Amino acid sequence: MSVEFTGSLPAMLRSRIRATPYTEAFRHPSAGGWASLTWSEAGARIRALALGLRALGAEPGVRVAVLCGTRIEWILADLAVLSTGAATTTIYPSNTPSECAFIAADSGSVLVIAENDDQVAKLRSVKNEIPAVKHVIVIDGEADEEGWVLTLDQVAASGAKADAGEYDRMVDAVTEDDLATLIYTSGTTGRPKGVELTHRNWLQTARAAVEIDLLTPDDLHFLWLPMSHSFGKLLEAVMIAAGTPTAIDGRLDRIAANLGELRPTVMAAAPRIFEKIHNTVTATVQNEGGIKLRLFRWARATGLEVSRARQEGRPLSAALRARHAIADRLVFAKLRARFGGRVRYFISGSAPLSLEMAEFFDAAGLPILEGYGLTESSAGSFVNRPGSVKFGTVGPPLPGVTVRIAEDGEILVGGHGIMRGYHGLPEETAEALQDGWLHTGDIGELDEAGRLRITDRKKELIKTSGGKYVAPQHLEGRIKAACPFLSHVVVHGDRRNYCTALVTLDPDVVAAWAKSEGLSEDPAELASLPALREKVRAAIEEVNSGLASYETVKDFAILPADFTVESGELTPSMKVRRREVEDRHKDVLDSLYDKAVKPA
Repeated sequence: MSVEFTGSLPAMLRSRIRATPYTEAFRHPSAGGWASLTWSEAGARIRALALGLRALGAEPGVRVAVLCGTRIEWILADLAVLSTGAATTTIYPSNTPSECAFIAADSGSVLVIAENDDQVAKLRSVKNEIPAVKHVIVIDGEADEEGWVLTLDQVAASGAKADAGEYDRMVDAVTEDDLATLIYTSGTTGRPKGVELTHRNWLQTARAAVEIDLLTPDDLHFLWLPMSHSFGKLLEAVMIAAGTPTAIDGRLDRIAANLGELRPTVMAAAPRIFEKIHNTVTATVQNEGGIKLRLFRWARATGLEVSRARQEGRPLSAALRARHAIADRLVFAKLRARFGGRVRYFISGSAPLSLEMAEFFDAAGLPILEGYGLTESSAGSFVNRPGSVKFGTVGPPLPGVTVRIAEDGEILVGGHGIMRGYHGLPEETAEALQDGWLHTGDIGELDEAGRLRITDRKKELIKTSGGKYVAPQHLEGRIKAACPFLSHVVVHGDRRNYCTALVTLDPDVVAAWAKSEGLSEDPAELASLPALREKVRAAIEEVNSGLASYETVKDFAILPADFTVESGELTPSMKVRRREVEDRHKDVLDSLYDKAVKPA
């Protein structure tokens, strides 16, 4: 049943509860496996928590921060905060104490909802830097004697005793133009900026996603994405709008097991997850060798032939259909079974998906709908449609989104999802929002059907000393797809006379290979292994063979450890901090140019 897309997110939630009170809303881990909440049950928990938060100071015009991983309590807390008229500030649980303090202080948050005692300890260590925070509310932890730390259960129990009619009065007072969410950008360069998104931003973007049936009431949606990221927050709005039952568990080490247990029909992920799956599958069959490897290669080639024919609109011959049926039964069906056997499609966002990844999954009967959006555009601006995926593009605009390509190739986006501005930063806001358009900082082009193709980040284009422009993300994706042992690739060459690369090994994949070869499984030792270096070199040469000479990677270095959020080389949303990596490994990069390597 349809819901109302007016007023606010809590108003839409209330409409959803009235429309389908007894259908499943959320599924979450419990001691006995998985527990469920109906929309009515979820609404009751949100109401009690909202009234408890209101008594602690959550009200229109203030912010409440959530410092927590993806779990059912994140969703309930967010919707409770919004019901009070306050706005939610999101903080990644991987943030350092100083980063948490900056966001809490810059946003002016008066309450912080923290996941556990470890997160509370971070806040306590910077308590003098966040004087506006009246209370910390812990989900899994203990209250303190001084009353600064309360438990979520205490707050909800207090709210359950309050006048239930006050909840509806609070929700009715919230308007579309009120601030709903303050999300701080990951900050690949400099301090993060707080992006102000209103209830209207989320409501209208959710409406657009429902209009194209991105999620439906018949789906089972598996949500593990970080809720501190705009992509996860968008999915929260869409699943309420569509009435889609959603299983929530953000533990990364449980993704594979959860897919098998839940058997979802839709899951969104960043490209790194698809790369990880691809690398694991490919490396496994390579390690096994023999007939299994030959069968896999034959099935993959057959699947790619079918996938490319579909992309080009060519009919399949009877012989190809027969070959594909055999390949599907012997290989692809087993791969789909790993994901529960019911996946209709995956959704990919937050970073570019390589053509090789898209083709591999499509060949296996697991299509990926790649989309595109920025935090500044409420995460969702473009997406490929089910049944009409065009690889290499992020699809046409969502309904209500407008697009223009500037003279220098920059993608400009307009429409209902565009942010109100950067919190407390009028000059940066004016720079990003010019003449009614959001300047994305990405370079792209539109095809004849209005689908957007992104070529690279405007600020990350490499300009060699010879004056040639190179798009590093395109090369990095192709190299990772060509070598299953790689986790990250950073192509370098700005103001140099040729391109080189820093690569890191996927610890899980390379350890499995090393074990099968009777070698040490220590990534640092493997990084210097000649046999592994030859595998990486072969992959780079394979990619180079299809490139213009100025784009080719002439040399590379295997780093002894993978990039991590903790090391500062990845943002909390798992994007490479390119400048940080280049600065930290400057000596390694310089050594690649000290060698007698000549550009082709």
